[in-house]
Amino acid sequence: MESNFVDYVKIYCRSGKGGRGSMHLRHVKYNPNGGPDGGDGGKGGSIILRGNHNYWTLLHLKYERHIFAEHGGNGGKDKCHGTDGKDVYIDVPCGTVVYDAETGKYVCDVTYDGQEIVLLKGGRGGLGNFQFRTATNQAPRFAQPGEPMQEMTIILELKLLADVGLVGFPNAGKSTLLSSLSNARPKIANYPFTTMEPSLGIVGYRDQKSFVMADIPGIIEGASEGKGLGLRFLRHIERNSLLLFMVPGDTDDIKREYEILLNELRQFNPEMLDKHRVLAITKCDLLDDELIDMLRETLPDDLPCVFISAVANKGLDELKDVLWRELNAESNKLTAVMAEDTLVHRDKDMTRFAEELADEGEDEDIEYIDDDEIEDIDELEDYEYEEDE
Repeated sequence: MESNFVDYVKIYCRSGKGGRGSMHLRHVKYNPNGGPDGGDGGKGGSIILRGNHNYWTLLHLKYERHIFAEHGGNGGKDKCHGTDGKDVYIDVPCGTVVYDAETGKYVCDVTYDGQEIVLLKGGRGGLGNFQFRTATNQAPRFAQPGEPMQEMTIILELKLLADVGLVGFPNAGKSTLLSSLSNARPKIANYPFTTMEPSLGIVGYRDQKSFVMADIPGIIEGASEGKGLGLRFLRHIERNSLLLFMVPGDTDDIKREYEILLNELRQFNPEMLDKHRVLAITKCDLLDDELIDMLRETLPDDLPCVFISAVANKGLDELKDVLWRELNAESNKLTAVMAEDTLVHRDKDMTRFAEELADEGEDEDIEYIDDDEIEDIDELEDYEYEEDE
């Protein structure tokens, strides 16, 4: 069954061209020398991105392969102004990043509800010959054409907004922890890669405080080379303030597994290593106190470590205390402010861009032309600034 979680779409967008101005001389009974009265052309419609908190995926845009704005109307006689083309609004979930599909360059970022960004501006309408009348040229026989349209093929990429991101190997207990701390109900089963799509949950804390936790599919060693599910879901924790690494307590070498996860993040985006990190040793209901004390001596010294069991509800309050303390640490807030511009403005790596398109089922070569395109071109070529009938 196809998932309803869509976080990656490719769309061809085109704004409207401006309408041409009219070249018309007024000839009516009793006023044979009425002079110029050609009206201005209308403005073309723009393509505008708008943040909408009612959406949490890009599913509604999955089959919107082309988005066109209206062209501006042409000016007419009697100084009639051409109609303005309607703007087209593209509603996207908060956290959507836009890239140019041709170059991979970062274009813009929609981060909050109601935010509007003009992606492609509509062309201005041309001026009619009425606007060019002067004392020395009282009957101008020329007018302006409208400005051309703008077009771009874009990649919309969703990066979930959350405070804490869960990082771990398959079956590390990430989904179980999320279901224990929040009302989220991700799929839980005793086999690898149970989680096939990211999940969000709101974790309640003391005094009616809360924070958002994001669970992504498990990663394995070599994920940066495409093994397992690869690294395509790691973008969902790029914005997180804190990373919670999860390693099962029955692992042979906890520190080595942590370093493998850290290395995969480094391969994906080295800037993610600047985030605050917490290590959770899961499934500790299988361990006795003596073994836990022995394991503490082998754990990394550069980050807080907590022993938990989501099934036995053990250590969860301590984990929430540690997460809350790290989230509100002054150094964490400063790091988030300094990294805000660098993370979201990073261009896409074009060496792996074709593979991403193939993984997402997007066609890299699409012919983007609509039925009236040829008529528009012919209309411009045949147009001469002659006197309107």
